[in-house]
Amino acid sequence: MTTDRPNPPDPTEATTVADFVKALTQLRQWAGDPSLSRLRSLGGQTLTPDGDTVDALPKSTTSQLLRQTERLPRWDFVKAFVTACLRYCDHPAELIPAEVQRWRTARTALTEPDVAAPPEPSTSENAGRSEPDPAVELLARRVAREEDRARKGLLGGHSIAPLSFGPSPVPVDHDDDSAREIIDDLRSISRFFGGLDPRRLLVVGESGAGKTMLAIELVLQLVEPFVAADGPPPDRAMVPVRLNAARWTSGTPFEPWLVDQIVQNFGLGPEDATRLVRDRRVLPVVDGLDELDPEPVTGPPRRAIGLLNELNRYSDLTGRHPGAVVVTCRADRHAELLAARAGLAGAVRIHLHGLTVAQIRSYLASRWPDGHPCGPHRDGVDAALSGPSATAVHLALATPWRLTLTATAVESGADPAELLRAGDDPDPRDGAARIAQRLLDSYIPAATGLTPRTASGTPYRPDQVRRWLRTLAAHLRWQDAAATGTKRPPPGLTAIDIVPHLLWPIGGRRRVRALHCLCCLVLAVIAMLAFWTGSAVDEPGDLRDRISLGEGVTLGLMAAWVGIATGLSLSQWPAAAGGRANVPRARRVVGGLCGALAGASAGVPGGLAGFALTGGEVFGPGFAVAAGAAGGSVFGTVIGVTAAGRGPERMTVAEAVRSEPVTLLGFGLCGALTGLPPLRLADAGPVPMALGVAGAFLLAFALGVVFRIATGGWSKDAELAHPREALHRNPLIGVAFGLTGGEAAFLVFVMNQGVLAALACAVTGGVAFGLAFGAIAWSRTMVGLTVAAARGLLPLRLWAFLDWACEARLLRVSGATYQFRHRELQDLLTPPAAQGRRD
Repeated sequence: MTTDRPNPPDPTEATTVADFVKALTQLRQWAGDPSLSRLRSLGGQTLTPDGDTVDALPKSTTSQLLRQTERLPRWDFVKAFVTACLRYCDHPAELIPAEVQRWRTARTALTEPDVAAPPEPSTSENAGRSEPDPAVELLARRVAREEDRARKGLLGGHSIAPLSFGPSPVPVDHDDDSAREIIDDLRSISRFFGGLDPRRLLVVGESGAGKTMLAIELVLQLVEPFVAADGPPPDRAMVPVRLNAARWTSGTPFEPWLVDQIVQNFGLGPEDATRLVRDRRVLPVVDGLDELDPEPVTGPPRRAIGLLNELNRYSDLTGRHPGAVVVTCRADRHAELLAARAGLAGAVRIHLHGLTVAQIRSYLASRWPDGHPCGPHRDGVDAALSGPSATAVHLALATPWRLTLTATAVESGADPAELLRAGDDPDPRDGAARIAQRLLDSYIPAATGLTPRTASGTPYRPDQVRRWLRTLAAHLRWQDAAATGTKRPPPGLTAIDIVPHLLWPIGGRRRVRALHCLCCLVLAVIAMLAFWTGSAVDEPGDLRDRISLGEGVTLGLMAAWVGIATGLSLSQWPAAAGGRANVPRARRVVGGLCGALAGASAGVPGGLAGFALTGGEVFGPGFAVAAGAAGGSVFGTVIGVTAAGRGPERMTVAEAVRSEPVTLLGFGLCGALTGLPPLRLADAGPVPMALGVAGAFLLAFALGVVFRIATGGWSKDAELAHPREALHRNPLIGVAFGLTGGEAAFLVFVMNQGVLAALACAVTGGVAFGLAFGAIAWSRTMVGLTVAAARGLLPLRLWAFLDWACEARLLRVSGATYQFRHRELQDLLTPPAAQGRRD
């Protein structure tokens, strides 16, 4: 190195990105062509957003970026590179800051070519900048919260093993870091993705290599500007949304499916979701392309190919370029797709690299620092990694998932030497397979031992946990086959999602449906007997004689309602829908008061209409006004309190009628039944009776429509959905509205009964009505799980077990469903096909 040299290259002469990268190469040559190792040493270290200290100029990163003449290097790299080159050639220290600034000015000129142009008037600037979109902000906030929960569910509070990736796969047993083409690591995946044009990325990796973790990290990094408090996100930025590919149904166009997923998982209204997808304000991150087709696949993976074809038709706003998308896929499935000549058009493919020995040791040192009870076991793992079977052990531990299995087993008391024993087989891959199988077999006992039950009762035994998880794994395979054979499968009927209200077939499909039908029939008959007794218009002996018009109408309406309730219980897939809202109490109170006022205003005319139709023979005008006001206010209060939890994305009346016409017909029949007894007590003629019954039917039908619109959905203050939330709300909403209807029945019963008898009949009928008619999904699930528990297939307290399994990191919560912690664990527990049948 000498000090007598010409001035360094001038970066301000660069007019393109290629010229700028070429200037960086010329600077290195001007400085004396320092080696990559020397540049890494002189470049120093930098602090990542996660607080970790890393090299500012990793050798492989420097080599890669200097070869990419179409991509502008990020500023922190340019700064470190220029500083390192100047230090290498002993450039005067006081001149280095000015030289670095010159490079910054040159780079800025390439990223902002119009910076020297005269500024536009402020009115033009404001007119050209769009206002924040509330739907975008709402979606971003919910995505951030959901992915944060998913990340914590995967990591269990521990740092993830370091992930690196490059343009080509690297053999797992290749432990030479300098030979790896590492573009970047997990912490800066968003910067890498931001440099792609078009923004289409295909992530390929072995099973357990961290594909889902990378997808989650990418989503969190991209969504951070939307939720950060230090300024608005870039205009027209896209909100990343992670999607489970297994939830896609063959033949479904991608854009409508994307809209449905946003509505179901994040609670946006259909109109907002459609608009955001249409305007390309959503970045789809499709995770698990390999999970679409069953294992082992016979022939080409057709479902994965079908989804890729849909993604290849997905374009940007202009329709002339591919639309932005990220896809993750397992390496072996990707090879099958390549053999079938199927791929993601226009995408940059990256491969997740296996962990090096140094990375494994670094992770264990972070998880078991000095002083940790398992700290001494690091030596046992190190011994296995450097012993006679080092290659097999490294192959077995080269993914974050397998490393997690190892750490869990050791923390539960396993001996690393025994756990990582490869045997005498000369083929390292056979030895690695034996170690991997041993790690998987030890995971359930280890996780069970490390996680005592939080609920009261005896701790779970590993054999119990394995048996119950095996049942759930078999059910998931059955779900996959059932969804394939169903034209419109319900949401959640996939090969990976454990949805509480879809678990009932475990008890046996025909058996459970028959028992559920019988239960609903009994409840419906109880409700009608309570009505018959409470109205006290007829005596059982009256039916022995000729049936009058009033008796015939009453019996016909009762039989029709029982038939509808029983028929609904036979539906193939009862849906448990319901809002998940954390609504302030003040809003609930205001909604209830407004509903009460509106209901009372509507109820008084209804009561007076009943007074007119009965000719004042049964009750007077005072009772008509009081009863109408009381009944209407109760209905209005319940609807108002429920509707207060809804956001602006309400369905229309036509949509409500189309969604559940039979249920609304049942509401109408109940209204007609409630309005009939006063007319019969007054001996009303056919015309007044017809008018009264029709009016009561229409009023109850309208209330059913309002009830359908008011319930379900999300509010702007919605909390994250728990998988059991919708099922938990199902009986509460059903019984609440059943008792509300019972209040109207009580006002009718008290005309001809004592208060206590009328109250008993109203409460009995209201509860039976709610369970038989308004809680079909809940009752079907309870029947199915009770039968499954009686057969020893599942625990009786299944919900407590599922929550415990998530705490033990055997399962995880994904949106509104449970899933196995890893697909490899699910596959291990899946029994042979013959044992997964549902009779």
